[in-house]
Amino acid sequence: MTWTASDRRLLAAAAVFVVSQANIARVLGPAAPAVGRIQAAFSAATYRNVLDGLDADTAPRYRRHYYWDLVHPLIFAIALQAGARSLAEHRPVPAHTRRVLAVAPAVAAAADYVENAAGLYLLDHRDRITDTTVRVATTVSTVKWVLALGSLAYLSQGFLGLGTRAGLRRLGR
Repeated sequence: MTWTASDRRLLAAAAVFVVSQANIARVLGPAAPAVGRIQAAFSAATYRNVLDGLDADTAPRYRRHYYWDLVHPLIFAIALQAGARSLAEHRPVPAHTRRVLAVAPAVAAAADYVENAAGLYLLDHRDRITDTTVRVATTVSTVKWVLALGSLAYLSQGFLGLGTRAGLRRLGR
């Protein structure tokens, strides 16, 4: 398989994504588990319990991660879209699937921005944490994850197939 310009853009975008993700993990440190618990909360009581469980070290880390996470959705959307373009250069991808792979990362990133804005707002306005606001925020988080991970899964299986075929061709030489 010959490397194309799209492949190089994908590798660059993926590298930036990995660096961004690692930085967010570094910033969160011991506050990292709170992110998953917040995104999976379906009640105001659970949401508040997670925030109340943040101590003097983890609370500022949790808040600070949101600022880094304001750039991260754009990075993952660019990486996923670059992956879709790269894959389409190496094997046929139906037009409908190409459109989904172009739109899904953008919608996932938009959902992540909404989730981040809501998270920052609710961090400072705990009186606004209601079952309804938490369910809406969790639904937005779920949409983000389904679209982003769904896109990643499709691309991964496509590239895995390409790599497997290329490897088998080399073995047959």
